[in-house]
Amino acid sequence: MSKITVTTIAGATSGADANKVKIESGDELNVVNGDLTVNTNKLFVDASTDLIGIGTTSPATATGGGIDIHRNGGSSVRIDDTTNSVTGELQVYSAGLNLATVTNHNLILSTNNSAKMTIDGSGRVTMPSQPSFMVRGNNSAWVSVSSGSTAIIEFDGNVSHNVGNHYSTANDRFVAPIAGRYFFIVHAYVDTGGSSTDSGPYGFVRLRKNGSNIPGVNHIFGYANAEDHDQQCSFSSILELAANDYIQVGLQAQNGAVRHYGDSSVFYGHLLS
Repeated sequence: MSKITVTTIAGATSGADANKVKIESGDELNVVNGDLTVNTNKLFVDASTDLIGIGTTSPATATGGGIDIHRNGGSSVRIDDTTNSVTGELQVYSAGLNLATVTNHNLILSTNNSAKMTIDGSGRVTMPSQPSFMVRGNNSAWVSVSSGSTAIIEFDGNVSHNVGNHYSTANDRFVAPIAGRYFFIVHAYVDTGGSSTDSGPYGFVRLRKNGSNIPGVNHIFGYANAEDHDQQCSFSSILELAANDYIQVGLQAQNGAVRHYGDSSVFYGHLLS
C-alpha cells in the first residue's frame, strides 16, 4: 500500500468547521506502527511500550501498559457519572495520594464484584467481610476440671455472629484466615468447686494458641480464697497470628478441681489489621 506524506493539513477557514480536521462518521483514524503525539506532550501514545503519557512523552508505569500523568503542582483523574451526579477523583499532590468522591456519595473499595470497605459521606467506615465472631456456651450446668488438668471451654451452641465462619463449634477453635493482629475477649463464669479454705483449689482461664498456653494471657481466680464465691473473670488480648493459627480458651485447675458454667461464659474476637 502506498503512503501519503502530509506536513500541514488546513481546515476550513469559515463556517462551523473552521480550523478543524474532521473524521466523518464511519471513518477511522488509525495510527499503525507509530507513536501518536498531540500538541507536543499533551497526549502521547508510545506504540513500543503500550504506554499513554499525559503531559509527558516519556511515560513510565508498571509492565503491561498504562497511563502516566505529569503536571506541575499535582495530577488528578476525574470521572463523572452525569446521569447520577456522581464524581470521583484520584489525586496526587503535595499531601500524598487521595482517592475521593467529590460529591456526597460513598467511597467503596470492592473485590470480586462486591463491596469490602465503604466510607460514607460522614466518614464512617464499614468492612462487612472483616473476620469477627461472638459465641457462648450451650450447657446450663457446671463443668468440672480435675486438679492438675486443663480442659478446653466449649462455646458450642450460641453463636451471636461468625463472619467468615472462622470459629468452629465442633472443636471450639478460632482459626486465623490471614496473618494479622487479632483482638480477643473472654468472659468466664467460674468457681472453686465448693472449697472454702485458703489452701484450696484455684484456677486459670487462659488463651491457648495451637494447643499451648500463651504466657501471661490469662486470668487467675480462687487463689488464697477465704470462701467459695462464684466469680466472673474477664480479660482481653491482642495477638499476632499467622494464617491457620488457632485460638481456644482453656480452664486449668491447680491444687484441686475447679469449674466453669457453660452458658454464662462468652468468647469473642475480630481482626484488627
